[in-house]
Amino acid sequence: MKFLLVAINAKYIHSNPAVYSLRAYAGEYGEQISLAEYTINQSIDVMLKGIFRRKPEVLCISCYIWNISIARELAEEVHRVLPDTKIWLGGPEVSYDAKQVLERNPQITGVMMGEGEETFLELVRHYAVGAPGISEIRGIAWRGGDGLIRDNGFRGPVDLDTVPFIYQDLSGFENRILYYESSRGCPFSCSYCLSSIDRKLRFRSMELVKRELQFFLDHKVPQVKFVDRTFNCSHQRALEIWRYLTEHDNGVTNFHFEIAADLLNEEELELIASMRPGMIQLEIGVQSTNPEVIREIRRKMDFDRVARVVRRLSENHNVHLHLDLIAGLPLEDFTSFGRSFDQVYALRPQQLQLGFLKVLKGAYMYEMAADYGCVYRKKEPYEVLFTRWISFEEILRLKQTEEMVEVYYNSGQFARTVEEAEKYF
Repeated sequence: MKFLLVAINAKYIHSNPAVYSLRAYAGEYGEQISLAEYTINQSIDVMLKGIFRRKPEVLCISCYIWNISIARELAEEVHRVLPDTKIWLGGPEVSYDAKQVLERNPQITGVMMGEGEETFLELVRHYAVGAPGISEIRGIAWRGGDGLIRDNGFRGPVDLDTVPFIYQDLSGFENRILYYESSRGCPFSCSYCLSSIDRKLRFRSMELVKRELQFFLDHKVPQVKFVDRTFNCSHQRALEIWRYLTEHDNGVTNFHFEIAADLLNEEELELIASMRPGMIQLEIGVQSTNPEVIREIRRKMDFDRVARVVRRLSENHNVHLHLDLIAGLPLEDFTSFGRSFDQVYALRPQQLQLGFLKVLKGAYMYEMAADYGCVYRKKEPYEVLFTRWISFEEILRLKQTEEMVEVYYNSGQFARTVEEAEKYF
């Protein structure tokens, strides 16, 4: 039986850890499972040719907000040239409306919902040896021989220690970002985020984490990006991992973490201050500095504390700081967002990302959109057009601001020019 896992990444430097994790978890069938990674910049013809040459009997496509249109078109064309191939979709973009996906796309055999490791393994066994029966596999919605669509419900969370390390072989990852997962789930409930759905926070054992981080250090990979949703939600774990990286620093590898800055304590701040310049970079989601907005989106954040921590982190000039804002949140009008922008800009991070609210299926924001008067794009990326508090004209002005921030601030190429221009505002 030939299985093909397909990833369609946003950029060449990205990789898709999900498909590698699925293949690793189904390692007993490894010889029957192959991978193909493409980018959204490649044509459907290139992808279709590659898949057709391999002639998989089961094709699985990993679906995200940036590739779902391509994935649907690709599945339709594959079905034309390989009509007997079973086509499955998985990933966050299809997990929360799986039945509707199947209703709208008759060429799709089924959808894997939620975490995929155990589900994919059972699906492989089903096709390879006939057991378990498809009706027994949790975590899928599928189309039966009678044409009826059935939903087997979501599967429980996987034990992270049972998921194999996916980077034993680094060939194929040259000049690409490596992604690493030491935890799943998130302790917070931000209404715009799919991570809020999985409140069961799970950690990979520290013994495994250290062994795997040492692998990256030994091989002097350029960058490892942790995909943990809030890396420092556990002070003890964050300290232990950061200490390990500091003590075993190879002078080359950079580690990227998404953190909640207001959770950092004195011990963590002192440790970070001692690190080699460039050893870590920190991404800090501020989203808004308006406390009413923060409460409305079910987020917990003390911006005064965030500001103090960011200034402290900036003192030693050894950590790259990336701060995020989201325009279009409920209760935030143009003036309020302007204050948020000014306050975050004043912190002088190396990167300031001005993003726009995306209303994702499965998130609480999706349920509340009508109440907020939130009108968003019908197709992905489901980005906000206007709300009760901010008009489309004002969103367009912020789009211009975003472009200027990218060109003149984030590029770092106009530092003196920006410094001089600021004197006039």
